[in-house]
Amino acid sequence: MVAYSNSLPYSITSSRFLPSISSPRLNPRLYVLQPSHFLRNACPRPPSASISIDAPRMDLSQPFFLDRKESSFLHFAKYHGLGNDFILVDNRNSKEPRITPEQAMKLCNRNFGVGADGVIFLMSGKNGADYSMRIFNSDGSEPEMCGNGIRCFARFISELENLHGIQRFKIHTGAGLIIPEIQTDGKVKVDMGQPILLASKIPTKLPATCKGVVVKAELLVDGLGWNVTCVSMGNPHCVTFSSKQHQALQVDEIKLEEVGPKFEHHEMFPSRTNTEFVQVLSRTHLKMRVWERGAGATLACGTGACAVVVAAVLEGLAERTCTVDLPGGPLEIEWREQDDHVYMTGPAEAVFYGSVPL
Repeated sequence: MVAYSNSLPYSITSSRFLPSISSPRLNPRLYVLQPSHFLRNACPRPPSASISIDAPRMDLSQPFFLDRKESSFLHFAKYHGLGNDFILVDNRNSKEPRITPEQAMKLCNRNFGVGADGVIFLMSGKNGADYSMRIFNSDGSEPEMCGNGIRCFARFISELENLHGIQRFKIHTGAGLIIPEIQTDGKVKVDMGQPILLASKIPTKLPATCKGVVVKAELLVDGLGWNVTCVSMGNPHCVTFSSKQHQALQVDEIKLEEVGPKFEHHEMFPSRTNTEFVQVLSRTHLKMRVWERGAGATLACGTGACAVVVAAVLEGLAERTCTVDLPGGPLEIEWREQDDHVYMTGPAEAVFYGSVPL
């Protein structure tokens, strides 16, 4: 069975939370859970949307829903950061993810599963970190890191550990040590570390334009030349502000589903790439759309927003502190000159809680 609850008010239509699932491995009945049944310190809040469903009630004898440990069920929380949504799993009692990449693909399917851009596993810390994070994308691949995902990850930790106020965590990821900090307003500020600019480390086969860095290089895609700057935030990014045909992009006009996969699988990117199409609104305000490696078109990409600001600075198009508008909302990005680190600030919100048979 799958059990869902809307724990926070939301503004999108409630039908998103009512998936039709026909897979024999993921065949749920829907249950309504009240937040007080599974939140340790739930406070009554009037919902901005409600679901009325004639369905049997779950056995909620245990005080906290995510503490349930039946081995035949996967208990999860779903969070989103600006619409980039994830299934969060407490995986600290195992050294390997509880589900396979193939199972993650089924769970992420928006028609036959829970629906998400990826599954994130909370693992025990190592190498001096408080916790470790692993991710399976919706296509089953495993990325090094995810900017929106790590903000959701930090909020998930604070809920599991019943923490309040400003909290700071050291997180071990495939991209190295990342440090998110929950702010007093509930947003999460993340020290994303130094951007990687050396072409061979991104990696890309594009020739460097200056001291090993690929800045405003030409990339041919189906015969059309694009001006691209390549950056890694622990995962590879190809950022473009213009094509040879159109000197400045109008990102709403980009046919993302057509061109995005061609960038992702281009021979110049041996590990594939995330691709950001960017419109410069001002020197402190950028607008982007993203095609994510392994997830496709998403509403937001935190590492992508960081890469965009770095690329804009390298091309002389923007200042080091910018608001970056994504389809799901804005992120505040700073590439700090003092330590060369990139800092990302944005929201992360719980959506619902559930369980699914394995």
